[in-house]
Amino acid sequence: MTADEHGQRRAQMVEAARILERSGVMSHTGHINFSTRVDGRRMMLTSSGLIAELRAETLAVVDFDGNVEEGRLNASTAEIVGMHAAVYRQRGDVAAVLHTHSPHVTAFALANHPLPCRYEALLRRGQSGAVPVVPWAPRGSEEFFAGIAATLAAAGETNAVLLGNHGLLAFGSSAIAAAKLVMTLEEAAEAELAAVAIGGAKDIRPAG
Repeated sequence: MTADEHGQRRAQMVEAARILERSGVMSHTGHINFSTRVDGRRMMLTSSGLIAELRAETLAVVDFDGNVEEGRLNASTAEIVGMHAAVYRQRGDVAAVLHTHSPHVTAFALANHPLPCRYEALLRRGQSGAVPVVPWAPRGSEEFFAGIAATLAAAGETNAVLLGNHGLLAFGSSAIAAAKLVMTLEEAAEAELAAVAIGGAKDIRPAG
């Protein structure tokens, strides 16, 4: 990858982060882990877990085993390299991975309840089925990473998973696409929970 391509990826990640900030879908703490694929063995990854600290110069390049090739990672971020790598290894079509604690989606993660695909906007983002739940395991553990890989292997074409008792992991063809999916998932979760008050959301009827 050329220096210009590196710069473009960094700029796109910063732009995606600003989109998320403006949309109001972040948790109170602004927690985020964000990466884009560099090639078949490396990713560009946020060096800290706060969206307010995400700038082009704070992005590190690491391989899928966690070896830092450019920049630096703080200890808490280094623990989750395997979370992002599990997605890239399982899904060759994925170019960006985003982890947030967006409040309404995280409610489903805490309940260990898949997020149904009842909001039409999810279909437009390429999410045609329920978002599955990865069973809880300690953050940064091999069990945690293996659970993500196993859930993705079983789920087929999903573009997101809920991390049980934790939060959201969403991915896409670019940093911007992943950010827009997070926004749509948060909208879907909020609407799903609100619909309970008027009898519950209904499944989308098949066309024809």
